Amino acid sequence: DGRLTFYPGNQTVALPFINLMKRYGTVFLKAYTNSPICCPSRAAMWSGLFTHLTESWNNFKGLDPDYVTWMDLLQKHGYHTKKFGKTDYTSGHHSVSNRVEAWTRDVDFLLRQEGRPTVKLTGNKTHIRVMETDWQNTEKAVNWIKEEAINFTQPFVLYLGLNLPHPYPSPSTGENFGSSTFLTSPYWLKKVSYEAIKIPKWSSLSEMHPVDYYSSYTKNCTGEFTKEEVRNIRAFYYAMCAETDAMLGKIISALRDTGLLKRTIIIFTADHGELAMDHRQFYKMSMYEGSSHVPLLVMGPGIKQRQEISNVVSLVDIYPTMLDIARIPAQQNLSGYSLMPLLSEEAQNEVSTRKPRPPWVLSEFHGCNVNSSTYMLRTDTWKYITYSDGNSVLPQLFDLSADPDELENIALKFPAVAHSLDKILRSIVNYPKVSSSVQEYNKRQFISWKQSLGQNYSNVIANLRWHQDWLKEPKKYEDAIDKWL
Repeated sequence: DGRLTFYPGNQTVALPFINLMKRYGTVFLKAYTNSPICCPSRAAMWSGLFTHLTESWNNFKGLDPDYVTWMDLLQKHGYHTKKFGKTDYTSGHHSVSNRVEAWTRDVDFLLRQEGRPTVKLTGNKTHIRVMETDWQNTEKAVNWIKEEAINFTQPFVLYLGLNLPHPYPSPSTGENFGSSTFLTSPYWLKKVSYEAIKIPKWSSLSEMHPVDYYSSYTKNCTGEFTKEEVRNIRAFYYAMCAETDAMLGKIISALRDTGLLKRTIIIFTADHGELAMDHRQFYKMSMYEGSSHVPLLVMGPGIKQRQEISNVVSLVDIYPTMLDIARIPAQQNLSGYSLMPLLSEEAQNEVSTRKPRPPWVLSEFHGCNVNSSTYMLRTDTWKYITYSDGNSVLPQLFDLSADPDELENIALKFPAVAHSLDKILRSIVNYPKVSSSVQEYNKRQFISWKQSLGQNYSNVIANLRWHQDWLKEPKKYEDAIDKWL
């Protein structure tokens, strides 16, 4: 959650290396994902293109494997390039459940797809390496810096993708399990200030926006939760953020120890946030701040220090920024804009010949746990969220300066504002048409998958992540799918 990188969110947990980046660099106060789920978000970041252009509709559908990313271009221009850890921007990954749930979201049924969110403590007060895979990838990156990067005569670009902070897989009897366990050790939990944890206010189930209700139900969050349960989920999540921060620290230390820190730009960001029980949800897949607002910090030579930038920016801006740093001309069709004019001391003194940055960012979502294509336009003050064709589901409008917790939808109270933001949105993307093409895509993909299974179809679909609900009335749900088809 990007709000943890600045006040007041950063009062909840000690993040020393994030704070170091703030002190010696720049933090963006309004940075957003272009799609609040792993693969589509990463596809946007690696391509510099909005989700409706990459057609990365769900966690299974990303970029083609041979897509030319900004890293490919840097390599072509003489950079040494290296990737460690999670990349997840090409098609074909994630579980069968994940894609089937995305394809069937238009079916008229409500089925829980996730385990109920819960917390688990592991190890003792000295147990540091909870997410072992991330630590191993961090070590590989540190070794690469110390053993290889230090000897290069050409510049290098290193990418390290961590899985934290992310809930862990929860045990289940289905074909695939969800990730609903917030896991940490006492070592990290003691970095969290329990007194500073805010318990989010929830609407009653009957007052929830219909799309929110579907999300909350499929994420298994519509049951009763005590304040203590909610506070613990949030605390464990913050502890996972503290562990992530320590890995960032290892990279910064490796650059310092090799003398490379003074001539290396570091960018820290995330593919999406975590609701951690905001709006009666956990996970992502939502345009609410906890899910869509990401961290973005930049530090290095020529970057202004102790700077907070309030311009709205998004992950598609990474691509043109990387090219700008490397002084490689950017192609014309990118959705993003270089961040360097905002970041660098030099650029701010130049008379710019660049295309002006628009005063909005776009995020969209077409995957699982949400029963409608969703589009968000974020401006300085407003957040406008619209669904499907713009008519069949009520839109949402939030004034984030007056209502930072997004508790009051004022779309009906301010129709002129909603209309003008909708007009801007339609000038960027013909969203009713995109929604319709996603619906067609979902149906085609589902039919093809169903046919590939033959007689085995019923057995397979009954044992996906929704098995606990499905197996109570399998015939009812199969009929609902037949009706949809």
